[in-house]
Amino acid sequence: MQKFTTLTGIAAPMPLVNIDTDMIIPKQFLKTIKRSGLGANLFDEMRFTPDGREIPDFVLNQPAYRKAEILVAGDNFGCGSSREHAPWALLDFGIRAVISTSFADIFYNNCFKNGILPIVMPQEVVDILMDDARKGANARMTIDLEEQTVTSSDGKVFPFEVDGFRKHCLMNGLDDIGLTLKKVASIDGFEKTAAQARPWV
Repeated sequence: MQKFTTLTGIAAPMPLVNIDTDMIIPKQFLKTIKRSGLGANLFDEMRFTPDGREIPDFVLNQPAYRKAEILVAGDNFGCGSSREHAPWALLDFGIRAVISTSFADIFYNNCFKNGILPIVMPQEVVDILMDDARKGANARMTIDLEEQTVTSSDGKVFPFEVDGFRKHCLMNGLDDIGLTLKKVASIDGFEKTAAQARPWV
């Protein structure tokens, strides 16, 4: 998993509330178990017409936001079904952080496991950052995970809270597999001892 330490990038404004996982990656794209390639269908029904043409008004189709790495979103982002494909699609598109007033629990947890930082902010701060994101490609935000701050394009600094263990995992690029591999020596030792004690197993 890619490490997350600091990120300076374009933030796309998505003020909609209750953006669910089916909006993030529609059900017809869940056939794959690969984490790559899903970015092409991120927000598919919002980005494209049924015949595959781009919808110009959708924020990620606008020239200023095609390379956005941050989303500033409305309340209850990631609600709906628990599909892990949703953070996969965001990450494959290039989104590394999402800022909102709240997230659905399962989506929130899945973000950390896949290298995306979900940041919970008060409504008044999200409003400020949403307005900042509307300035376009020249307005770049900076997220510093070590300091736990978001800095707007005009230099305003806003602190955020994050669980210490999740912060450690993101900063060191550790997903569940990575965490397990750090314990390989202990696991091998346990299995060796167990095999000696119960050779019939």
